[in-house]
Amino acid sequence: MLFRKIHNYFSFGRLLRFVVGLAFVIQLIVISYNHISGFYDLENYQHFLLRLGRGWAFSILAGFLISYPDLIVIRYLNKSIPWGRKIIKRVFMQMCFTVIYAVIISVFITLLAHIMRPYREDLISVLIANALIYSVVNLLVMAILEAWVFYIESNRAREVAEHLQEELLQVKFEVLKSQINPHFMFNSLNVLSGLIGTDVKKAQMFIDEFSQIYRYVLEMIEQPVALLSEEINFIRSYLFLQQIRYGKNLTYSVNIPSEKLTMHLPPLSLQTLLENAIKHNIVNEERPLNVDILCEENYLVVRNNIQPKVSGKSTGVGLKNLTKRYALICETKPVFEIRDNYYVARVPLIIPEN
Repeated sequence: MLFRKIHNYFSFGRLLRFVVGLAFVIQLIVISYNHISGFYDLENYQHFLLRLGRGWAFSILAGFLISYPDLIVIRYLNKSIPWGRKIIKRVFMQMCFTVIYAVIISVFITLLAHIMRPYREDLISVLIANALIYSVVNLLVMAILEAWVFYIESNRAREVAEHLQEELLQVKFEVLKSQINPHFMFNSLNVLSGLIGTDVKKAQMFIDEFSQIYRYVLEMIEQPVALLSEEINFIRSYLFLQQIRYGKNLTYSVNIPSEKLTMHLPPLSLQTLLENAIKHNIVNEERPLNVDILCEENYLVVRNNIQPKVSGKSTGVGLKNLTKRYALICETKPVFEIRDNYYVARVPLIIPEN
């Protein structure tokens, strides 16, 4: 499980290439330096290849023994002491671990190599030299891995931000498209046409409420949240138009404590739930539709009696979009369920930030 999390940063193949390449370069540098400085003279080209192959193999082993713990430490520190908070403490802890662990691994690898083929030089001198080399190398490895992790996480964060931005734009587009619904506009204009010839006063009220609806839609579509009080005022206008169309066959009640009115929710959430109720249920004199709007703890509840139309199953696009919009602003999800022959939609109310 831990290795799987580590490989979220690096695939095994990528880590293998890094370790093998770094081990080869370090062995070339160490062998060349030892030969030039006279610490360990190379007898011939074959001796050089033998030293390189043997040292490279041990360096690859050491590289894996070092890289995985380094990545574990980076992952742990990124959670407990992330960069930007207590930087001095993090640098100190990371350097202490890097040096101490490098010394432990160098002693292990040196003794293992000595058992397989004893060194010509004094073992203590070799242990000290290797401890210094491993410490410097591990500091380099830790710096490279730290920079690599930062680069990968930055790319992932940018990709997530771009994805969320695309989701937000898509959701806004779908919400706007669904709110300025051509069927709703067509039906409303038909109702208005009938009112003009029969009740001019009511027709004027209809026009006023109709304009209020679209003004609110255009004002709020770009906002992440809206006050519950504003949403309640908006749906009163929306339901006024619907009641002119359906008459007494559509009734609703609003029972919300005053202290909840300052809480937030995505704009046009209530309209989505009400449109869903009206669109998918029969509304006539024999089977009136009753909608209740109330609060349960920090949830807004919209409940209606179920009397489904026989026009086919709903695609659920409106409710899916509403769920996506909630995902952009909070962790709590809306809940849609059937309870005691009522369709119940429970959407979270968001406490405003001070």
